[in-house]
Amino acid sequence: MPDTAHGLRHVEHVMGTVFSFDIRDKPTPAIHRALAEAVRQLHRADAVFSTYRPDSHISRLDRGEIHLDDCPPEVHEVLSLCAQATHVTHGWFSIVPAGVLDPSGLVKGWATEAASQLLYEAGAHHTCVNGGGDLQLRGRATPGTPWRIGIAHPLRPGELATVITARHDLAVATSGTAERGAHILDPHSGTPATAFASLTVIGPRLTTTDAYTTAAFARGEDARDWMEALEGHEALAVLPDGRTWQTSGFSRYGS
Repeated sequence: MPDTAHGLRHVEHVMGTVFSFDIRDKPTPAIHRALAEAVRQLHRADAVFSTYRPDSHISRLDRGEIHLDDCPPEVHEVLSLCAQATHVTHGWFSIVPAGVLDPSGLVKGWATEAASQLLYEAGAHHTCVNGGGDLQLRGRATPGTPWRIGIAHPLRPGELATVITARHDLAVATSGTAERGAHILDPHSGTPATAFASLTVIGPRLTTTDAYTTAAFARGEDARDWMEALEGHEALAVLPDGRTWQTSGFSRYGS
């Protein structure tokens, strides 16, 4: 965990991806402890929620080997949040899109936001926690300078689709096909969603922003109207043919 008088950075391989912590506050013992606890909780989330681990609570719950009452409290919390997201998105967010229990469309954002909150409570008020490309931003990069986040263009390697400027606490989530192919399913048909090359959504909290990104990506052509009506969130889409669209308020953040 390298640190200087002006910040602290850490990279952790967990949950099948890379989490990075960029803390711009002066490191203190409390912040170091919070970072260690955040990393521990990420590994805990992986052990509980990974659909790739046959011994995880989610895998065992899906197979019927245990009941919900046998699961730790975080399973109850996440499934409740998933139910709320399913309601808000009119079923376009689903934890059973392929017929098996899979809350991963919300878990990574939830875990990233929780790590950010631990740091904040320990006195780190200027942080960027990046969970596999989805970010929870707080405060400023430096005094008077907002965080600026480049969003990779899904069709033009090495180029950016936009740069997002975070002048206040902000969450940024992106779903796309460039790295993992068409991995998001239409929960109503069970087929891969292919309307977008990438979709970036910004909002106040990564838990919901991540889930709404998944839902909007699955929704396809109707996503723009739905995102316009979704209070507190904005979106930028890159279509497979290279065309783009953005919601009416996105220009306040993107360049």
